[in-house]
Amino acid sequence: MKIKTFLTISFFAMANASCSQQDWADLNHYRNANQSLKEDPASGKNKVILMGDSIIEYWLTCDHSFFSDNPYSDRGISGQTTPQMLLRFRQDVIELKPEVVVILGGTNDISGSTGPSTLDMIMDNIASMADLAKANHIKVVLCSVLPAFHYPWKFNVEPAEKIVALNKLIEAYAKANDLTYVDFHSVMKTSQNGMKQEYSNDGVHPNPTGYMVMKPLVQQAIAATLAKK
Repeated sequence: MKIKTFLTISFFAMANASCSQQDWADLNHYRNANQSLKEDPASGKNKVILMGDSIIEYWLTCDHSFFSDNPYSDRGISGQTTPQMLLRFRQDVIELKPEVVVILGGTNDISGSTGPSTLDMIMDNIASMADLAKANHIKVVLCSVLPAFHYPWKFNVEPAEKIVALNKLIEAYAKANDLTYVDFHSVMKTSQNGMKQEYSNDGVHPNPTGYMVMKPLVQQAIAATLAKK
């Protein structure tokens, strides 16, 4: 009985792994939504694309009016790392021809969601997305990774100081390349570089109050970026 159970679990594990490998970057996730935007460019909803992981994806759920009241489209996918974001960047950003892309990612890389990553590897992926955007005449806003003292799904990782170090790389790259940088981290962190309790229910993802803190910061960054020649 134990052998049968083990074989069954192993089979489903291999099947799930095979499925994830078939669409590792979840390229189908926004396929229909992207097509709708291409068919109706006059809607203006692709003027600004927010690209990222669950922190971007859940923004739409927590504050739907942020997107419905503005020419913004959400292209976040929960659990994604920066190499996955980079792989889908052409179809989910460039092909939609926005004026601005807001990029927020990296915390899942630090947690090792798709394997080990150094901070330089993460920064390379973020820089590649920014370079692709600029090459296609899309203005770029780079965001700091949000503070996190630990990951509820992976307690053996100590992310706080790694996030601080990664944000320094992102900020330096933005400054060197005349890109707008949004510093969510400094206004949402505790003295231990974790997320303030009032801004998150799990210490990683913003709650509605956390998104209300982020909202004016990113809108100011978008406005400043659009004003650039």
